Amino acid sequence: MTINSIFPVVPAADVARSRDFYTGLLELAVVFDSGWYVQLQAPGAESVQLGLVERGHHTVPEGFRAAPAGVLVSVEVEDVDRVHDAAVAAELPIVLPLRDEDFGQRHFMTTDPDGLLVDVITVIPYTGHLAESAAVSGGPR
Repeated sequence: MTINSIFPVVPAADVARSRDFYTGLLELAVVFDSGWYVQLQAPGAESVQLGLVERGHHTVPEGFRAAPAGVLVSVEVEDVDRVHDAAVAAELPIVLPLRDEDFGQRHFMTTDPDGLLVDVITVIPYTGHLAESAAVSGGPR
């Protein structure tokens, strides 16, 4: 089997509002917009995509038209500090403050207009016991 692409499609109460959130925060480009469905893509990276679909649209099965919950969308960026500064300037909710983690991430979390958690990450070296474990196991960092 050949898989050509896997990307999340986020149900949105207001597709235009969610489009503006993701294009503003992550500088994604709109590559398709039908009003009820929007396809976003990272400039220069066709494999980095995010879809937005109107929750009440007939293509979304009944029983699955609620606000997204229990999902965390992680986005790895080159400079999380710059994205964090932009999120703060835009007065987005910061639900997890910018911080460094022993497991090799500098990140913060915000929520999209429908309450979906968005974790914005820059990879950093492991620290503490994880750094020792990675060195022994030949881990990625």
